[in-house]
Amino acid sequence: MKLFIREHALLIVVQLLQLGIIFSIYWLDGYHNLETALYVVFLAFFILGGYLVYHFLSRRHYYLRLSQPLESLDASFQKMGQSPISEALQKLLHTQYRHYQQQLYTVKKQQEEHLVFMDQWVHQMKTPLSVIELTVQNIDEPEFASIREELERMRSGLHTVLYMARLRAFEQDFHVKPVVLSQIISAVVHDNKRLFIRNQIYPEVHINTPELTVETDEKWLFFMLSQLVINAIKYSSSKETEGKKVVISCYMRGSEAVIEVIDRGVGIPAADMKRVFDPFFTGENGRGMRESTGMGLYLTKEAADRLGHRMELTSVVDQGTEVRIVFAAYQKLTSV
Repeated sequence: MKLFIREHALLIVVQLLQLGIIFSIYWLDGYHNLETALYVVFLAFFILGGYLVYHFLSRRHYYLRLSQPLESLDASFQKMGQSPISEALQKLLHTQYRHYQQQLYTVKKQQEEHLVFMDQWVHQMKTPLSVIELTVQNIDEPEFASIREELERMRSGLHTVLYMARLRAFEQDFHVKPVVLSQIISAVVHDNKRLFIRNQIYPEVHINTPELTVETDEKWLFFMLSQLVINAIKYSSSKETEGKKVVISCYMRGSEAVIEVIDRGVGIPAADMKRVFDPFFTGENGRGMRESTGMGLYLTKEAADRLGHRMELTSVVDQGTEVRIVFAAYQKLTSV
Protein backbone atom coordinates (compact mmCIF):
# COMPACT_ATOMS: atom_id res chain seq x y z
CA MET A 1 0.00 0.00 0.00
CA LYS A 2 2.83 2.41 0.84
CA LEU A 3 4.49 1.72 -2.50
CA PHE A 4 1.19 2.36 -4.31
CA ILE A 5 0.70 5.70 -2.50
CA ARG A 6 4.28 6.81 -3.22
CA GLU A 7 3.88 5.94 -6.90
CA HIS A 8 0.61 7.93 -7.27
CA ALA A 9 1.46 10.83 -4.97
CA LEU A 10 2.46 12.99 -7.94
CA LEU A 11 -0.82 12.22 -9.73
CA ILE A 12 -2.84 13.35 -6.68
CA VAL A 13 -0.79 16.55 -6.35
CA VAL A 14 -1.21 17.34 -10.05
CA GLN A 15 -4.96 16.73 -9.77
CA LEU A 16 -5.24 19.15 -6.82
CA LEU A 17 -3.14 21.74 -8.63
CA GLN A 18 -5.28 21.40 -11.74
CA LEU A 19 -8.50 21.92 -9.74
CA GLY A 20 -6.98 24.94 -8.01
CA ILE A 21 -6.02 26.54 -11.31
CA ILE A 22 -9.48 25.90 -12.84
CA PHE A 23 -11.30 27.38 -9.83
CA SER A 24 -8.96 30.37 -9.83
CA ILE A 25 -9.74 31.08 -13.48
CA TYR A 26 -13.52 30.80 -12.97
CA TRP A 27 -13.35 32.93 -9.78
CA LEU A 28 -11.41 35.67 -11.51
CA ASP A 29 -13.87 35.51 -14.39
CA GLY A 30 -16.69 36.37 -11.97
CA TYR A 31 -18.25 32.93 -11.44
CA HIS A 32 -18.87 32.74 -7.63
CA ASN A 33 -21.35 29.84 -7.29
CA LEU A 34 -19.86 27.86 -4.38
CA GLU A 35 -22.31 24.93 -4.45
CA THR A 36 -21.55 24.17 -8.09
CA ALA A 37 -17.81 24.40 -7.38
CA LEU A 38 -18.07 21.94 -4.48
CA TYR A 39 -20.09 19.55 -6.66
CA VAL A 40 -17.36 19.68 -9.29
CA VAL A 41 -14.73 18.97 -6.60
CA PHE A 42 -16.77 15.98 -5.41
CA LEU A 43 -17.05 14.59 -8.94
CA ALA A 44 -13.34 15.09 -9.59
CA PHE A 45 -12.30 13.30 -6.40
CA PHE A 46 -14.90 10.58 -6.91
CA ILE A 47 -13.53 9.81 -10.37
CA LEU A 48 -9.92 10.01 -9.12
CA GLY A 49 -10.72 7.79 -6.14
CA GLY A 50 -12.49 5.24 -8.34
CA TYR A 51 -9.52 5.14 -10.68
CA LEU A 52 -7.03 4.66 -7.78
CA VAL A 53 -9.13 1.94 -6.15
CA TYR A 54 -9.49 0.04 -9.43
CA HIS A 55 -5.79 0.50 -10.19
CA PHE A 56 -4.78 -0.82 -6.76
CA LEU A 57 -7.14 -3.82 -6.79
CA SER A 58 -6.13 -4.86 -10.29
CA ARG A 59 -2.41 -4.64 -9.42
CA ARG A 60 -2.52 -5.63 -5.75
CA HIS A 61 -0.36 -8.75 -6.19
CA TYR A 62 2.10 -6.71 -8.22
CA TYR A 63 2.60 -4.12 -5.47
CA LEU A 64 2.74 -6.78 -2.74
CA ARG A 65 5.46 -8.64 -4.64
CA LEU A 66 7.49 -5.44 -5.09
CA SER A 67 7.13 -4.61 -1.39
CA GLN A 68 8.35 -7.99 -0.12
CA PRO A 69 11.88 -9.36 -0.58
CA LEU A 70 12.35 -12.63 -2.43
CA GLU A 71 12.95 -15.52 -0.04
CA SER A 72 14.36 -17.66 -2.84
CA LEU A 73 14.95 -17.54 -6.58
CA ASP A 74 11.94 -19.79 -7.13
CA ALA A 75 9.73 -17.12 -5.54
CA SER A 76 10.22 -14.98 -8.64
CA PHE A 77 7.84 -17.37 -10.48
CA GLN A 78 4.87 -16.33 -8.37
CA LYS A 79 2.15 -14.61 -10.37
CA MET A 80 1.74 -10.87 -9.89
CA GLY A 81 -1.60 -10.24 -11.55
CA GLN A 82 -3.05 -9.98 -15.04
CA SER A 83 -2.21 -6.36 -15.81
CA PRO A 84 0.19 -5.66 -18.70
CA ILE A 85 2.92 -4.25 -16.44
CA SER A 86 2.63 -7.23 -14.06
CA GLU A 87 2.97 -9.71 -16.91
CA ALA A 88 5.89 -7.76 -18.37
CA LEU A 89 7.74 -7.73 -15.02
CA GLN A 90 7.03 -11.42 -14.52
CA LYS A 91 8.43 -12.23 -17.97
CA LEU A 92 11.52 -10.13 -17.20
CA LEU A 93 12.11 -11.97 -13.91
CA HIS A 94 11.76 -15.34 -15.64
CA THR A 95 14.26 -14.32 -18.31
CA GLN A 96 16.68 -13.05 -15.68
CA TYR A 97 16.29 -16.28 -13.71
CA ARG A 98 17.11 -18.41 -16.77
CA HIS A 99 20.20 -16.30 -17.52
CA TYR A 100 21.32 -16.59 -13.91
CA GLN A 101 20.85 -20.36 -13.89
CA GLN A 102 22.81 -20.70 -17.11
CA GLN A 103 25.70 -18.60 -15.79
CA LEU A 104 25.63 -20.45 -12.46
CA TYR A 105 25.78 -23.80 -14.24
CA THR A 106 28.73 -22.60 -16.35
CA VAL A 107 30.66 -21.32 -13.34
CA LYS A 108 29.92 -24.48 -11.33
CA LYS A 109 31.10 -26.68 -14.18
CA GLN A 110 34.32 -24.67 -14.54
CA GLN A 111 34.91 -24.90 -10.79
CA GLU A 112 34.41 -28.66 -10.79
CA GLU A 113 36.80 -29.05 -13.72
CA HIS A 114 39.35 -26.90 -11.92
CA LEU A 115 39.06 -29.00 -8.74
CA VAL A 116 39.48 -32.22 -10.70
CA PHE A 117 42.54 -30.78 -12.46
CA MET A 118 44.08 -29.63 -9.16
CA ASP A 119 43.52 -33.04 -7.56
CA GLN A 120 45.08 -34.83 -10.51
CA TRP A 121 47.98 -32.38 -10.68
CA VAL A 122 48.77 -32.73 -6.97
CA HIS A 123 48.72 -36.53 -7.17
CA GLN A 124 50.90 -36.45 -10.28
CA MET A 125 53.43 -34.19 -8.53
CA LYS A 126 53.60 -36.52 -5.53
CA THR A 127 55.15 -39.31 -7.58
CA PRO A 128 58.27 -37.44 -8.82
CA LEU A 129 58.70 -35.88 -5.37
CA SER A 130 58.66 -39.31 -3.76
CA VAL A 131 61.20 -40.61 -6.28
CA ILE A 132 63.53 -37.66 -5.65
CA GLU A 133 63.10 -38.05 -1.89
CA LEU A 134 64.00 -41.75 -2.02
CA THR A 135 67.03 -40.92 -4.18
CA VAL A 136 68.55 -38.37 -1.82
CA GLN A 137 67.42 -39.61 1.61
CA ASN A 138 70.52 -41.75 2.25
CA ILE A 139 73.05 -39.25 0.93
CA ASP A 140 74.64 -37.16 3.69
CA GLU A 141 76.24 -34.47 1.53
CA PRO A 142 75.32 -30.88 2.56
CA GLU A 143 73.85 -29.99 -0.82
CA PHE A 144 71.50 -32.96 -0.63
CA ALA A 145 70.31 -31.81 2.78
CA SER A 146 69.18 -28.57 1.12
CA ILE A 147 67.39 -30.58 -1.56
CA ARG A 148 65.56 -32.58 1.12
CA GLU A 149 64.53 -29.37 2.83
CA GLU A 150 63.10 -27.96 -0.39
CA LEU A 151 61.34 -31.27 -1.08
CA GLU A 152 59.59 -31.08 2.28
CA ARG A 153 58.47 -27.54 1.53
CA MET A 154 57.13 -28.62 -1.84
CA ARG A 155 55.32 -31.58 -0.26
CA SER A 156 53.78 -29.31 2.38
CA GLY A 157 52.67 -26.86 -0.31
CA LEU A 158 51.09 -29.64 -2.37
CA HIS A 159 49.17 -30.87 0.66
CA THR A 160 47.88 -27.34 1.27
CA VAL A 161 46.69 -27.07 -2.34
CA LEU A 162 45.05 -30.50 -2.18
CA TYR A 163 43.18 -29.80 1.05
CA MET A 164 42.16 -26.37 -0.17
CA ALA A 165 40.55 -28.05 -3.18
CA ARG A 166 38.93 -30.71 -0.99
CA LEU A 167 37.53 -28.07 1.35
CA ARG A 168 35.24 -26.81 -1.41
CA ALA A 169 33.65 -30.25 -1.64
CA PHE A 170 33.97 -31.02 2.06
CA GLU A 171 30.59 -32.77 2.36
CA GLN A 172 31.77 -35.43 -0.08
CA ASP A 173 35.24 -35.87 1.39
CA PHE A 174 34.92 -36.67 5.08
CA HIS A 175 34.15 -39.78 7.12
CA VAL A 176 33.48 -39.45 10.85
CA LYS A 177 34.59 -42.35 13.01
CA PRO A 178 36.19 -42.93 16.45
CA VAL A 179 39.79 -41.66 16.40
CA VAL A 180 42.35 -42.18 19.19
CA LEU A 181 44.01 -38.80 19.79
CA SER A 182 47.31 -40.26 21.04
CA GLN A 183 47.75 -42.17 17.78
CA ILE A 184 47.12 -39.06 15.68
CA ILE A 185 49.64 -37.08 17.74
CA SER A 186 52.29 -39.78 17.36
CA ALA A 187 51.69 -39.97 13.61
CA VAL A 188 51.98 -36.19 13.19
CA VAL A 189 55.19 -36.01 15.26
CA HIS A 190 56.73 -38.90 13.27
CA ASP A 191 55.69 -37.31 9.96
CA ASN A 192 57.43 -34.04 10.89
CA LYS A 193 60.49 -35.51 12.61
CA ARG A 194 62.88 -34.17 9.97
CA LEU A 195 61.40 -30.71 10.35
CA PHE A 196 61.96 -30.91 14.13
CA ILE A 197 65.57 -32.08 13.66
CA ARG A 198 66.43 -29.53 11.00
CA ASN A 199 65.16 -26.64 13.13
CA GLN A 200 66.73 -28.08 16.32
CA ILE A 201 63.39 -28.16 18.12
CA TYR A 202 62.41 -30.89 20.54
CA PRO A 203 58.81 -32.23 20.43
CA GLU A 204 57.46 -32.78 23.94
CA VAL A 205 54.33 -34.96 23.99
CA HIS A 206 52.00 -35.11 27.00
CA ILE A 207 49.23 -37.70 26.84
CA ASN A 208 47.36 -37.99 30.10
CA THR A 209 44.71 -40.35 28.71
CA PRO A 210 46.19 -42.67 26.04
CA GLU A 211 42.80 -44.20 25.22
CA LEU A 212 41.02 -40.86 24.75
CA THR A 213 38.91 -41.13 21.61
CA VAL A 214 36.80 -38.59 19.72
CA GLU A 215 34.37 -38.73 16.83
CA THR A 216 36.00 -36.97 13.89
CA ASP A 217 37.52 -37.44 10.44
CA GLU A 218 40.97 -38.98 10.85
CA LYS A 219 42.42 -37.59 7.61
CA TRP A 220 41.25 -34.03 8.27
CA LEU A 221 42.36 -34.14 11.91
CA PHE A 222 45.82 -35.31 10.84
CA PHE A 223 46.02 -32.38 8.43
CA MET A 224 44.76 -29.88 11.03
CA LEU A 225 47.22 -30.99 13.70
CA SER A 226 50.05 -31.06 11.14
CA GLN A 227 49.36 -27.43 10.25
CA LEU A 228 49.45 -26.41 13.91
CA VAL A 229 52.71 -28.30 14.52
CA ILE A 230 54.35 -26.89 11.38
CA ASN A 231 53.37 -23.36 12.41
CA ALA A 232 54.73 -23.94 15.91
CA ILE A 233 58.06 -25.18 14.52
CA LYS A 234 58.26 -22.38 11.97
CA TYR A 235 57.72 -19.55 14.43
CA SER A 236 59.82 -21.18 17.16
CA SER A 237 62.80 -21.56 14.84
CA SER A 238 62.81 -17.83 14.07
CA LYS A 239 63.44 -17.04 17.76
CA GLU A 240 67.06 -17.27 18.88
CA THR A 241 66.83 -19.20 22.16
CA GLU A 242 68.36 -22.37 23.55
CA GLY A 243 66.41 -25.54 24.24
CA LYS A 244 63.51 -24.75 21.94
CA LYS A 245 60.60 -27.14 22.08
CA VAL A 246 57.01 -27.61 20.99
CA VAL A 247 54.61 -29.15 23.50
CA ILE A 248 51.79 -31.30 22.09
CA SER A 249 49.24 -32.69 24.49
CA CYS A 250 45.75 -34.13 24.73
CA TYR A 251 43.59 -34.12 27.84
CA MET A 252 40.08 -33.82 29.20
CA ARG A 253 38.69 -30.40 30.13
CA GLY A 254 35.36 -30.96 31.79
CA SER A 255 33.23 -32.81 29.27
CA GLU A 256 35.45 -31.77 26.34
CA ALA A 257 38.49 -33.44 24.81
CA VAL A 258 41.33 -31.10 23.84
CA ILE A 259 44.41 -31.30 21.62
CA GLU A 260 46.84 -28.51 22.49
CA VAL A 261 49.96 -27.27 20.69
CA ILE A 262 52.20 -24.85 22.60
CA ASP A 263 55.32 -23.13 21.35
CA ARG A 264 57.61 -20.56 22.93
CA GLY A 265 58.29 -18.71 19.71
CA VAL A 266 57.90 -15.12 18.60
CA GLY A 267 54.17 -14.95 19.37
CA ILE A 268 51.48 -13.09 17.46
CA PRO A 269 51.07 -9.29 17.73
CA ALA A 270 47.79 -8.15 19.26
CA ALA A 271 46.92 -6.27 16.03
CA ASP A 272 47.03 -9.54 14.06
CA MET A 273 45.01 -11.70 16.48
CA LYS A 274 41.61 -10.87 14.95
CA ARG A 275 42.76 -11.89 11.46
CA VAL A 276 44.88 -15.01 12.05
CA PHE A 277 42.10 -17.26 10.70
CA ASP A 278 41.52 -15.15 7.57
CA PRO A 279 42.66 -16.70 4.25
CA PHE A 280 46.04 -15.52 2.88
CA PHE A 281 46.72 -13.39 5.97
CA THR A 282 50.38 -13.77 6.93
CA GLY A 283 50.63 -10.99 9.51
CA GLU A 284 53.73 -9.23 10.73
CA ASN A 285 55.62 -12.45 11.44
CA GLY A 286 54.71 -14.15 8.16
CA ARG A 287 56.03 -11.33 5.99
CA GLY A 288 59.59 -12.29 6.86
CA MET A 289 59.14 -15.94 5.86
CA ARG A 290 58.99 -16.84 2.19
CA GLU A 291 57.16 -20.14 2.82
CA SER A 292 54.34 -18.49 4.74
CA THR A 293 51.08 -18.64 2.75
CA GLY A 294 48.53 -17.56 5.34
CA MET A 295 46.39 -20.62 4.58
CA GLY A 296 47.34 -23.06 7.35
CA LEU A 297 45.23 -21.62 10.18
CA TYR A 298 42.43 -20.73 7.76
CA LEU A 299 42.11 -24.31 6.51
CA THR A 300 42.37 -25.66 10.05
CA LYS A 301 39.62 -23.36 11.31
CA GLU A 302 37.34 -24.12 8.35
CA ALA A 303 37.77 -27.88 8.74
CA ALA A 304 37.18 -27.64 12.50
CA ASP A 305 33.99 -25.64 12.01
CA ARG A 306 32.62 -28.10 9.46
CA LEU A 307 33.44 -31.06 11.66
CA GLY A 308 31.74 -29.42 14.64
CA HIS A 309 34.96 -28.78 16.59
CA ARG A 310 36.18 -25.51 18.08
CA MET A 311 39.45 -23.62 17.72
CA GLU A 312 41.03 -21.60 20.54
CA LEU A 313 44.15 -19.46 20.14
CA THR A 314 46.05 -17.34 22.65
CA SER A 315 49.38 -15.66 22.06
CA VAL A 316 51.80 -13.18 23.64
CA VAL A 317 54.59 -11.51 21.70
CA ASP A 318 58.03 -13.00 22.50
CA GLN A 319 56.42 -15.58 24.82
CA GLY A 320 54.74 -17.95 22.38
CA THR A 321 51.41 -19.24 21.13
CA GLU A 322 48.90 -21.80 22.37
CA VAL A 323 46.41 -23.34 19.94
CA ARG A 324 43.73 -25.84 20.91
CA ILE A 325 41.29 -28.03 19.00
CA VAL A 326 38.31 -28.68 21.26
CA PHE A 327 36.03 -31.66 20.74
CA ALA A 328 32.60 -31.32 22.31
CA ALA A 329 31.88 -35.06 22.51
CA TYR A 330 34.32 -37.78 23.44
CA GLN A 331 34.54 -41.49 24.17
CA LYS A 332 36.96 -43.48 26.32
CA LEU A 333 38.14 -46.78 24.95
CA THR A 334 38.21 -49.60 27.47
CA SER A 335 41.50 -51.38 27.89
CA VAL A 336 41.60 -54.95 26.66
